Parts: sequence; structure tokens; C-alpha cells
Amino acid sequence: MNERRQSGVMLLEALIAILVFSLGILTVIGIQATSIRMAADAQLRSKAALLADRLVGQMWASGGDIAKLKTEFGSPDGVAYQTWLKAVRGAEGLPGIPDSPGDMAPVVTVDDSSTAYGQVIIKLYWRTPSMPADEPPHQHVIVSQISRNPS
Repeated sequence: MNERRQSGVMLLEALIAILVFSLGILTVIGIQATSIRMAADAQLRSKAALLADRLVGQMWASGGDIAKLKTEFGSPDGVAYQTWLKAVRGAEGLPGIPDSPGDMAPVVTVDDSSTAYGQVIIKLYWRTPSMPADEPPHQHVIVSQISRNPS
């Protein structure tokens, strides 16, 4: 009689072990997917920082004349800005930036007022393909002070 009561216990134990193992595997897969997504986001943030730093380096190399910085590097019409914008939208750039100016176009401002003379603000926006349409875009903002030392 005792054997008859325990006839399905081994099968039940095996099913529970398979369930626990399956839940563990699914958890590992979920963690892996999150890890891949975060690594891709980090790569895009690094690209945004490098693109902004590249433009700041070009500004420093141009001599530091604020009027020249404003006309050549300021958005949306500066020649150097337009060249840089092609790189931002190109293969080495950020995804999801539209070709036409709009809310997500990179913005470069050069302040020539007496309170913030030579302050440069660069704002980059991007969207990943997996982002929902109602979610705001990612952004990277860099503020730098570029001006010549008085001689």
C-alpha cells in the first residue's frame, strides 16, 4: 500500500526540477537582453560625446575668435556646423536624426554676451529603432568655454 501512494512522486519531482531549471534559463535570457540593450545605449552615448568633443576641438583649433565661431559653427547656417552635421547624420553618427531641421536637429549656440562670453552649448538628440514613438529622444548636452586669453 505504501508503494502505491508514492508511485507518481518521482515524476512530480522531475517536473518541478524542469520548471525551476526553465525559470532560471528564462531569467538569464532576460538579463542578457537587458545587458545587450544597455551596451548599445552606452555605445550611442559615447558616440554623442565623441561627436560633440570633435566639434569643440575644431572650435579651439579655429583660433577662438567668438564672432568667427558664431558664424562658422553656429546652427543652423554655419559652414563648419553643416560639415559636422553630415558626420552626425552619417554612418559614424547617431541614429534617428531626421534629414530636415526640426526638434531633433543638433543645436550649437555660441554666446557673445558679456555675461557668458565664449560659452558654447552643443545639444545632440537621437532615437534608437526600438524606442516607442511617444518616448522623448535621448540627449547629450555639452557646455564649453572657448575664448582667447587677452594679450
